[in-house]
Amino acid sequence: MSELPTAVVGEARTSDFAWEILTNLTDIGNRMAGQEGERRGAGVIRDAFAEAGLRDPHLEEFSIPGWWRGDSQVTLSGPVERVHSRSHEVIALPGTPSGSAEAPLVDVGAGTYEEFDEHGDELAGAIVLASSATPDDYPRWLHRMEKYAQAAEAGAAAFVFRNHSEGSLPPTGEVGYHNRPGPIPAVGVSKEVGDRLTRLSASERRATISVDVDCRNEATTSVNAVADVGPNTDEAVLLTAHVDAHDIADGANDNGAGSALVAEVGRLLSMVETDLDTRVRLATFGAEETGLWGAYHMADTTPHEEIKCVVNLDGACNSRDLRIGSNGFQSMTAVFASVAKAFDAPLKMGDTISPHGDQWAFVQEGIPAVMASTSSGQSGRGWGHTHADTLDKLDSRDLREIATLVSEAVFRLAGDDIETPHQSRETIQDEIPDGYERELKTGGRWPYDK
Repeated sequence: MSELPTAVVGEARTSDFAWEILTNLTDIGNRMAGQEGERRGAGVIRDAFAEAGLRDPHLEEFSIPGWWRGDSQVTLSGPVERVHSRSHEVIALPGTPSGSAEAPLVDVGAGTYEEFDEHGDELAGAIVLASSATPDDYPRWLHRMEKYAQAAEAGAAAFVFRNHSEGSLPPTGEVGYHNRPGPIPAVGVSKEVGDRLTRLSASERRATISVDVDCRNEATTSVNAVADVGPNTDEAVLLTAHVDAHDIADGANDNGAGSALVAEVGRLLSMVETDLDTRVRLATFGAEETGLWGAYHMADTTPHEEIKCVVNLDGACNSRDLRIGSNGFQSMTAVFASVAKAFDAPLKMGDTISPHGDQWAFVQEGIPAVMASTSSGQSGRGWGHTHADTLDKLDSRDLREIATLVSEAVFRLAGDDIETPHQSRETIQDEIPDGYERELKTGGRWPYDK
């Protein structure tokens, strides 16, 4: 049974508020971290907070390492000569350095640790190509940065990230994080270009491959949009998302939808503000895609004892099926399970402690935090991190469903009867998979040597 009044649930089911915000965000276009579009997106959310009647809507600025895209190309030479330089064929990965490499291509398949080990000494000085796929029988999702880190550690000259989905859609994604720029040049290529590179480099004609990247790495600033609802308590439940997106697409599902949901849930909770036991802080972060900078800014400037827990929304509108990555915080898992039962809604759970998503800035310190997304049945990101992450792929009915479930969950988490115990940093460190540890150290985000 819902703990929210029927009127609030009905409003969640019928409102266009979140969809209008999402539409406005996607119409901006480029919301790359540290660039003008990102700031405009944060302004859209701040204005939505104000329209929803939330308390003290404002922007908070902080410094980040910025990245600007130049031209990139992958060239085949030898018996077959092709130059791939168009944006539907090849794009640089943010955080890459400028640079060029010409070398044999080594295809490591999905880029599992076992596949990297199989190729051993072949990788030194090579151009390493890895798919964006994770094998169905692998125990956890493999992130792009893990594959890049393995290639760099093996002495590769460059890294090529091949989309496993068809459609001339090269994937993008950060490879530098807090060690900008990354150690070797990196590009994303479409499945079609990747298949051609693999075929021709493996044939008897043995084509030569070269990678050329031009880009700019320099300091800039980003912003968070912040507001509150509920009593003016020291402790707060945080509901968060990131408003930045990659410059090649509209960032509809990743993560315009999450940002719109934060504003919508804040609006719905304002209808029951006097029933909240704990303040709820609404925040959309800048610069998630390039290193979780906005989340780290909030985690570093908020006393940890004042954060009851964190619900982070990311990629939460490609279906109506809610997924919770719990990071092992069972007290929060139980709340979402009870909400799903009350609404007879499907729910998927994952318990792996993951450093991907803004919740990690809090999880690493032992603060209870989950990632809320939706499950589409596709492998990997689907349209995410490509040109195709556009509004037409989404459905306003899905957005309303997730708004309903998250509003109910946050309302319950803000109750005095729900306890969300913090954990020690040592406990979190012990539970991090070895591959994520390698990735975090390569990206300058390993927090446990400080």
